[in-house]
Amino acid sequence: MNTVKRAIIMAAGVGKRLHPLTLETPKPLIKVNGTRMIDTAIEGLRKNGINEIYVVTGYLKEQFLSLPIQYPGLTLIENPFYESCNNISSLYVAREHLSDCMILDGDQIIYNTEILDPRFTLSGYNAVWCEENTNEWLLRVENGIIKNCSRTGGSHGWQLYSISRWSDKDGKKLKKWTEYEFNRGNCDIYWDDVAMFCHFEDFTLGIHKMKKEDIIEIDGLDELVQVDFSYEKLLNKND
Repeated sequence: MNTVKRAIIMAAGVGKRLHPLTLETPKPLIKVNGTRMIDTAIEGLRKNGINEIYVVTGYLKEQFLSLPIQYPGLTLIENPFYESCNNISSLYVAREHLSDCMILDGDQIIYNTEILDPRFTLSGYNAVWCEENTNEWLLRVENGIIKNCSRTGGSHGWQLYSISRWSDKDGKKLKKWTEYEFNRGNCDIYWDDVAMFCHFEDFTLGIHKMKKEDIIEIDGLDELVQVDFSYEKLLNKND
């Protein structure tokens, strides 16, 4: 059994699909029903005994400066590449902290903190069983092990969510291959591509099962309005 000792929260992106809100506020700091999205992640981690937390910032980075004061044990890491690279650059700048680590996005809402349980057997991703068609990344799992991943989705598979756990051994591999891909100029990929596609054969990954209602990933204004009706005026204005 492995145990997560630290966490990396990705929070460097611009969040264009939530304009105009993100013109002045980074997406993870947007309030949903009165609570900033990133707070649900940080507080969920702390409830699970994970206090060593690294938040990777980039866009409007100065707005995150209060977090280390609010949450002792939290450290900010600046990603200077966020404008020119995909989020592999965020993992690259935080790569020294990948051992016994949980990686998650700061722009999702955690409703059930049990999905951040630090205990795990295999490195891998939180996932939700999906009967119907989805356009999200979909995993085929056999005997608890991820066999492949479809970028274009499908049905009757495990939908990948952006919460993952990495053992000491796999964290070192992830660090090595992230450095390799980034330093050779492969900067337009998601960091998840490193283990799920570029070097999949070097890992044995599993899933952490959860329910769809445990978490919400908000990709656009329409999805935000479904969760917090107070933003409806912005949706109507955009229309």
